[in-house]
Amino acid sequence: MKLLIDDADIAAIEEIYGTYPIEGVTTNPSILKKSGRPPFEVLRDIRSLIGPAAQLHVQAVASTAEGILEEAHRITQELGPATFVKVPAVPQGFKAMKRLRQEGIAVTATAVYTPMQAYLAGQCGAAYCAPYVNRIDNMGYDGVQVAKDIHDIFTKNNMACQVLAASFKNSQQVLELCRYGVGAATVSPDVIRGFVQNPAIDAAVAAFAADFETLTAPGATMAQY
Repeated sequence: MKLLIDDADIAAIEEIYGTYPIEGVTTNPSILKKSGRPPFEVLRDIRSLIGPAAQLHVQAVASTAEGILEEAHRITQELGPATFVKVPAVPQGFKAMKRLRQEGIAVTATAVYTPMQAYLAGQCGAAYCAPYVNRIDNMGYDGVQVAKDIHDIFTKNNMACQVLAASFKNSQQVLELCRYGVGAATVSPDVIRGFVQNPAIDAAVAAFAADFETLTAPGATMAQY
């Protein structure tokens, strides 16, 4: 399962991208709003930070297929061919997805709450489909199971589209989908940091360091002995 950062905070992206095995960054208008800066200014900074080959997912906001196509051309022109245009999985979005597939522009279907949305998006040529795990939970359904069902639909129908699960509240949700083998997950920096936040881990590392110091000297490392 590929792991992406779901954020537009440049400092947070730099920290997480430099530490963890990250494939790219996803954004949406709500995330960009938090930066308080012009959208393309932030997006260009992200692209500069992660490099030209990493995935960058950017959402179109127009309500018509024609408007989405126009945005897609601008987005990929500004941010390069490794940029995925996020298109809502709604009728006008499906219409745009088919055109974008013909033009060779990569699409991520977004605002996905149901397996049928995902199936239609995959058939229209989306490379990824992003079910909102926690938002589905908040509606009284099982977001993790919906993401698994979508993965199964893609697999059993031999579709090239992959799940890009989004909207997580904790690391357990991510782990369940990792176990299941979904294509990718995009996760906030706070949840990514929580992957290895565990007092037992910290205690074990501290104990090893203390034992080594009893053999050598305070603060010593293997590089010195």
